Amino acid sequence: MKKILKVNPNTFLLLALLVMLILFVSSSMTYKQQTSVPFLEKYLSFKPFKNELANVSFIYASEKISISQIGYFKFIEFFIRKGAHFFFYLLIGTFFYMGLIKRLKNKFLTIMIAWLSTVGYAALDEFHEMITGGRTPLFQDVILDGVGAMVGILCLGIFLGKKLK
Repeated sequence: MKKILKVNPNTFLLLALLVMLILFVSSSMTYKQQTSVPFLEKYLSFKPFKNELANVSFIYASEKISISQIGYFKFIEFFIRKGAHFFFYLLIGTFFYMGLIKRLKNKFLTIMIAWLSTVGYAALDEFHEMITGGRTPLFQDVILDGVGAMVGILCLGIFLGKKLK
């Protein structure tokens, strides 16, 4: 763990920027350009767990999400997309935290700045989707992104706190 702390903080900030660049490029594509439905249709044609998932239904951004409503492959894609939101913003928040903790030397301030920066980028990313066309910007995605960032930041903060004692 101490090896991670010896890494130049700029490396973590560059990693955060790299993930942000990847998300920017992704947000520049229309849904049609980046849909994974054809891939899922090809490799999950046997529809694993379809019967178990058939009763799963919920509302996300005032849209009913269920296999009966949107189909099996779009249902699976929904979880892949939202999982990607959560994961990539978890990475950004974590990288910001690691890049800032040595500079700010205050855990609470570092958590707040890393989280607010990540959520701010999430909001800008959704705005970018709005002007791209062929995309659906959602406030709910910004919330999901913010939760991902906070989970990453807090888990890392707890982990580092225990390792440094």
